[in-house]
Amino acid sequence: MITHLARVTIVVRDQDEALAFYTEKLGFEKRADDSFGPGARWLTVAPPGQRELEIVLQQPLESMHGEQGAREMLASVGKNPTWVLYTTDCQGDYGQLVERGVTFISPPTEQPYGLEAVLIDLYGNSYSLLQPAAAMN
Repeated sequence: MITHLARVTIVVRDQDEALAFYTEKLGFEKRADDSFGPGARWLTVAPPGQRELEIVLQQPLESMHGEQGAREMLASVGKNPTWVLYTTDCQGDYGQLVERGVTFISPPTEQPYGLEAVLIDLYGNSYSLLQPAAAMN
């Protein structure tokens, strides 16, 4: 029986620059940073306090995925579907993230489901920063 979603993966070009973006810009915490195999690294981040789900920052390696596999994975960088990041203060978080240099493709806008702003990470993946409407909580 499936009990919960534990991890999702984002393919990145460089794990160190991705780690800096997610921790320094978005304020996430580094959860795991372990080396294994030749040049391989298990690196995860998550929002502070969230224990149920981690984001794996995966850098394709020929040693793990083969030359073609690594090339195909690199071609997928920046093409993840939009993820939703819940917030209790969309407007305030938007202001803080803009100050940290995060790029938004839309400012906080009232939607039927809540107050939403859409940001992109350093690779072009989009995230909905959502303060859910009371009916959604």
